[in-house]
Amino acid sequence: MKSFILYPTYRIINGKPHVLLFGKLENGQSFLTINSFRPYFYIRESDVSSLPKEYEYTKTNFKNFNEEKLVKIYTEEPAEVPQLRKYLERSGVECYEADIRFAYRFLIDNDIKSAIEIKEENYEQNEYVDRIYYEPTITPTHFTPNLNVMSIDIETSTDGKKLYSISMYSENFQKALIVSKKKVKNAIVFKDEESLLEKFKEIILEEDPDVITGWSVIDFDLNFLKEKFKEHSISFVLGRTNQQCKIKLESDFFKTSKSDFQGRLVLDAISLLKGSFIQLENYKLSTAASHFLNQEKLIDDYNKVEEIESMYKKNPEKLIEYNMKDAQLVLDIIKKTRVLDLTIHRSLLTGMPLDRVSASIASFDSLYLRKLKERNYAAPSVSFKNKEERITGGYVMDSIPGIYENIIILDFKSLYPSIIRTFNIDPLTFVGKTSGKNLIIAPNRAAFKKDPGLLPEIISSLMEEREKVKKEKDELTSHAIKILLNSMFGVTANPSFRFFNTDMANAITYFGQFLIKMTAEEIKKKGYEVIYQDTDSVFIKSGIEIYEDAEIEGRKLTVVINRFFEKYIENTYGVKNHLELEFEKVYKMFIMPKIRGAETGAKKRYAGLRVIDGKEKIEFVGMESRRRDWTELSKKFQYELLDRVFHKKEISEYVKKFISEVREGKYDDMLVYRKSLRKKEEEYIKTTPPHVKAARKLKKINSTIIEYVITEDGPEPLQNRKHKIDYKHYINKQLKPIADSILVFYNKKFEDMIKGNKQTNIFNF
Repeated sequence: MKSFILYPTYRIINGKPHVLLFGKLENGQSFLTINSFRPYFYIRESDVSSLPKEYEYTKTNFKNFNEEKLVKIYTEEPAEVPQLRKYLERSGVECYEADIRFAYRFLIDNDIKSAIEIKEENYEQNEYVDRIYYEPTITPTHFTPNLNVMSIDIETSTDGKKLYSISMYSENFQKALIVSKKKVKNAIVFKDEESLLEKFKEIILEEDPDVITGWSVIDFDLNFLKEKFKEHSISFVLGRTNQQCKIKLESDFFKTSKSDFQGRLVLDAISLLKGSFIQLENYKLSTAASHFLNQEKLIDDYNKVEEIESMYKKNPEKLIEYNMKDAQLVLDIIKKTRVLDLTIHRSLLTGMPLDRVSASIASFDSLYLRKLKERNYAAPSVSFKNKEERITGGYVMDSIPGIYENIIILDFKSLYPSIIRTFNIDPLTFVGKTSGKNLIIAPNRAAFKKDPGLLPEIISSLMEEREKVKKEKDELTSHAIKILLNSMFGVTANPSFRFFNTDMANAITYFGQFLIKMTAEEIKKKGYEVIYQDTDSVFIKSGIEIYEDAEIEGRKLTVVINRFFEKYIENTYGVKNHLELEFEKVYKMFIMPKIRGAETGAKKRYAGLRVIDGKEKIEFVGMESRRRDWTELSKKFQYELLDRVFHKKEISEYVKKFISEVREGKYDDMLVYRKSLRKKEEEYIKTTPPHVKAARKLKKINSTIIEYVITEDGPEPLQNRKHKIDYKHYINKQLKPIADSILVFYNKKFEDMIKGNKQTNIFNF
């Protein structure tokens, strides 16, 4: 029967280690497979004399990257592996693959990713799992599961000491539980917290969700419930075993809190969105619901605490409605964005569990170690390395500022993965900085053998698979592969990567710089001016008056440049070219601003007018309208100003009128700044940024995102403003920089315009 693995782990049974795989069967039931497996790692055959006599070893046909023979060392339990490794390394013995987690070792050895075929027909059942298979025969397969996902949400007292209610929402189950002394419509009423918690636990075990989700569900809901379970001496057993569930909170902004509910997963909806690279203005549930569902929460975020307290006492039905709505919104957002579906596809590609698909190094390991095993190589164990030197970034040209028409944009398709593939960049083929025949020498002098590498092979198969699924219009798998491909370079440049080497990582970026510069030179030979380059893109001043003709010329240029590289790479390196320059678009109108206060052009900042399916659209890159620390006022002003410039309309009177309307308070709702607290407000000692000053004026901080306005008394939180808005601040700090970045091309200044100097069409300056 086909199955999807949710939770790999291990347990010592009758003194022997066994790998346990929990998951979902194709018939909708939960399963657990239990297979015995021996922990092991490798050392050189020449180092066997350093091994304590009580440990067993066998000779193998495996070798390290220096072609030295390796032996396999066995231990009785997985916990002995790091201990023995430490002992051997103290004696100067290098250990290979001694860092791989025991359950993952089992999966890699059996070439299993996230889907398996269970061939055993006999099974048992217990109170937690529908089918338990002992020592079954399992093989890899492909299977996309239909997971049972339950969203939970809790409401508590203002002081955070009392639990008021819990809502639970899944496709087939919707229930709310509340502590109350009176009947409450649409809810199950309990006399106290203890009885409510017992019922909550009973429902979780009966409904048996594969995934529990919510909004900040680990940091808030489950952590609160864990403490309540402890307070009432109820075992916090909500997984698919009788073991207590665990929660590990992270105070570090850049780390994610974790949970361990054996046999099932907890996936926070915010983490799912961020892990799928979905960016929002902020990650409040109200913002996400409005953005994705065009729905509003039933209680405004600013009055949430007070309203919940009031509803619990006076209108508990309304509280239940709000509580259930929040749980439903989370599930609806997950379905609408398909972030869980994408996460499943990424898991099927890499073999990482759903809660670890964003772990790029582990994902790389999962793919690469399998390929190494096929060739009878063992990898060195992970050991953190300090960067000897900085990893060189991509080439970004000093732009030629100006306002242009019909700018052609060409870019390389998956540049870094294509470089790896073309030049055989791989830990197995890397031979250091050297020279010699039958070697590929990178611009930084790093050398690679021409023998087929593993990483190029992985990338090649992923690219071929992506082209296949794109033709089949399987957007999720295509996107999952794109995310994985884009992570390949980042992994090689990370000191935590087991094969980390600055020369190898820099070989990729140096090749990138070399190729993008060569592309510009070839384009210049065709008589065109390159006004900007950014890592893998070329911006070309076409000099062509008609938009459609510029598109045709852009496509012609890609053919010419691709033919050039086919010949150049074959003749220079003796390898097949996998680089592909693509025509991306033409900007009908385009602005490349100057660096503020300088004559040189900006980098990674521009805006352009495109025509898509007959409709015009302004695109922004790096401009104020794309940044969270600029207000909606600035974004509206910049968009309308550029729209007028791109259509050659008068802007002098527009600017004056806009400023006048700002002073009149017409745009007061667009003056809000939003900034994240990266630590507790009292921990800001050396400097006190505006959002921290605003946060300190709040009685209670309910979110890490602080929303504030600048008043005549300085920064004040939006929900507690006491003074008049400082319009002068917004005009000088938000509008002036935007206007001046455009007016400079007409030798005009913002100050002159708002003083009421001669009124003239901007294009006559």
